[in-house]
Amino acid sequence: MRLTASALTCVRSGREVFAGLNFSLVAGEALLVLGRNGAGKSSLLRVVAGLVRIAAGKLLLEGAAAELTLPEQSHYVGHQDAVKPALTVQENLAFWAQFLGGEAAAATDAALAAALDALDLAGLATLPAAYLSAGQRRRLALARLVAVRRPIWLLDEPTSALDAATQERLAGLMRGHLAGGGIILAATHGPIGLAATQELRLAGAAPSAGPPGPGDAA
Repeated sequence: MRLTASALTCVRSGREVFAGLNFSLVAGEALLVLGRNGAGKSSLLRVVAGLVRIAAGKLLLEGAAAELTLPEQSHYVGHQDAVKPALTVQENLAFWAQFLGGEAAAATDAALAAALDALDLAGLATLPAAYLSAGQRRRLALARLVAVRRPIWLLDEPTSALDAATQERLAGLMRGHLAGGGIILAATHGPIGLAATQELRLAGAAPSAGPPGPGDAA
């Protein structure tokens, strides 16, 4: 599997956010998207997720499910956790499992329980989401990564609101995803616990891609 961006350009509200962006990732690789606020990190993830139109250039996914689009094979976890307060923790996850996987492919109760356990939410399964802390809401949003299998993870500041223990849990999940042949693009201002990554540094309309870095230590 390979994900390639060629001369990718994004325009939002008439403003060029970035232009001429290039990168290539194969199965098992991660890309850290770096840069100041407003440089286009979130916009890049949203372009890959199909939420923002490509103004110019191309995105190509090779070696994956030919019958599915790139957005249909991607998990996007943005700044908004998209949690319904009136539903319980497990009901929220079940909703997202059906939405992302389709009714026929929705996660089983066992898969949902495993996803909640992976993010240390099993004890809160029956609690209405309205009572969750910011960190717990973030963990619930991240549980979608485990509940529904998709090869590409698009993570916008994934460690936001997470304590140190949960950051390490997430790092373990990301390492497992990469080891299983997945791809990760993560917009971040700091380390996320991956030992070897590529880096792409954005500077508004003039992005520059760096070679794989020596590491992203936890």
